[in-house]
Amino acid sequence: MGSSMEHSSEEDSDISESEMLKYEDKSYKKLKSGNHNVKISDEAFTCPYCPKKRKQEYLYKDLLQHASGVGNSTSNKRSAKEKANHLALAKYLEKDLRDAGSPSKPVNDGDPLTGCSHDEKFVWPWTGIVVNIPTTRAEDGRSVGESGSKLRDELIRRGFNPTRVHPLWNFRGHSGCAVVEFHKDWPGLHNAMSFEKAYEADHHGKKDWYASNQEKSGLYAWVARSDDYNLKNIIGDHLRKIGDLKTISEMMEEEARKQNLLVSNLTNMIEVKDKHLEEMKERFTETSNSVEKLMEEKDRLLQSYNEEIKKIQLSARDHFQRIFTDHEKLKLQLESEKKELELRGEELEKRETQNENDRKILAEEIEKNAMRNNSLQLASLVQQKADENVRKLAEDQKKQKEDLHNRIIQLEKQLDAKQALALEIERLKGSLNVMKHMGDDGDIEVLQKMETVLKDLREKEGELDDLEALNQTLIIRERKSNDELQDARKELINALKELSGRAHIGLKRMGELDNQPFLEVMNRKYNEEEAEERASELCSLWEEYLKDPDWHPFKVITAEGKHKEIINEEDEKLKGLKKEMGEEVYIAVTTALVEINEYNPSGRYITSELWNYKEGRKATLQEGVAFLMKQWKLLVHRKGGIA
Repeated sequence: MGSSMEHSSEEDSDISESEMLKYEDKSYKKLKSGNHNVKISDEAFTCPYCPKKRKQEYLYKDLLQHASGVGNSTSNKRSAKEKANHLALAKYLEKDLRDAGSPSKPVNDGDPLTGCSHDEKFVWPWTGIVVNIPTTRAEDGRSVGESGSKLRDELIRRGFNPTRVHPLWNFRGHSGCAVVEFHKDWPGLHNAMSFEKAYEADHHGKKDWYASNQEKSGLYAWVARSDDYNLKNIIGDHLRKIGDLKTISEMMEEEARKQNLLVSNLTNMIEVKDKHLEEMKERFTETSNSVEKLMEEKDRLLQSYNEEIKKIQLSARDHFQRIFTDHEKLKLQLESEKKELELRGEELEKRETQNENDRKILAEEIEKNAMRNNSLQLASLVQQKADENVRKLAEDQKKQKEDLHNRIIQLEKQLDAKQALALEIERLKGSLNVMKHMGDDGDIEVLQKMETVLKDLREKEGELDDLEALNQTLIIRERKSNDELQDARKELINALKELSGRAHIGLKRMGELDNQPFLEVMNRKYNEEEAEERASELCSLWEEYLKDPDWHPFKVITAEGKHKEIINEEDEKLKGLKKEMGEEVYIAVTTALVEINEYNPSGRYITSELWNYKEGRKATLQEGVAFLMKQWKLLVHRKGGIA
């Protein structure tokens, strides 16, 4: 404590640079004389000039590095006295404590257990006895001596590594004796026997202490055994209080017994663990088999489902194709029959006109004949009333009448034959009655056939109209559903724009150019500020190129029977970009080109799209709604927790 107060008082006034060497020598002499405690144990050291520092214990090399660093520091924060003190400390460590900095080793390199009887009883825990410790008489008449820690540090420096040194005191004060405690293991016994042999080598062992023909000076020490344990003095009392008598054989047997017990316990534990491991393996095998069966069943069901769906789709497609083909055939047939009917209608109209003319001529002849008949009947009545002489004239008249009827019948037969060749269909009921009167039924069959064909045509046209109406209804419904889905997708995109953070479902700006590759290339050529400016200019230039509708660096190829647009790598702009800026910038520009060509080829501007970042594809409306519902539930849960 006095040295630290002296040191603090000296630091109140600083010295000049020229006085540092003198002050360094003065501080070195103080360290060498023992005024400052540097070594606190065999491996631990402390800096006496940094008492306020948190770290108080150093290894030898760490303390040497600390002292050299402070002593050679060029900082103005360190005073000249502080630098001189640390230079003196570094000098003291290098010259006087170099050997102390290495780990302590036992004094005797030989095995101290050699020649030690395994049946000899020692005090356990291993204990050493030190006697003839110098004491002085205090003013109160009691004896006082050095503390046990000082003797312990001395023994540690000599390599015996005791755990504790306990001075023995009685009513008269310090007895001049002490008990040295070592570790309870075999290295502890090794250190204890080394401790005893070292003092025996200096003729300060147990035999030397009890020899009566020698003058006693210095410390005498040995390892406590059964005779020391049974002493009727302060040493024996303390030994009986802290330990027991055990032989090395007993210790070895006890250790072997403990080791065997440990091995047995570990063996049992290993057996239990092995049994448990076997059970786990069996469970794992059963679970694996079950999972494999389930996966096989799942794959089988999935394959069956896919095959069934494929069959249904093929059947539906074939059915639709068949209906479409039949519809086209029927349509063509109806068109052909319609044209044929139109031609035959025109022909019938012509024949009807001709027939009408012939019918008028026949009617005129019939009317003339009817008038003649009336005249003849009147003449006959007159002749019958007038005179029988005119019967002959009546008979002649009758004969003429019969001739006339025969001529009329012949004319009617000729007219019927002409009409049988020309007339096929009678459109009016009056014409049908005339044809029935003539006895020609051929045209009625044609008319009935025409009516049957017209009826079938009307039925087919009705079915075609119904199918077209149903198809038109389905198209309208599909357009309406697509419009509703597009509106819902737009609303979902607008809702996700208001959400912050990055998740596996979000919005991606399709066609947006990534400026990071431009910045990385410019950073290799220019400083940070200029690189950022040039990267921004280049990025803006290529964004304008992307918006240019006249620039279309794509070519069409045929892959798997389909036409597909890919990047034209021979495009002059892209070739120049790849040559000047490298592969990363080229990939960024072509990626933006592909996206803008796919999602907005006409407008050539950036669009927002619902995106699945986890799988790197366009997200479905169902995925977007599910993600939005999950975010809503989390928000409700957080509000509920806060409330």
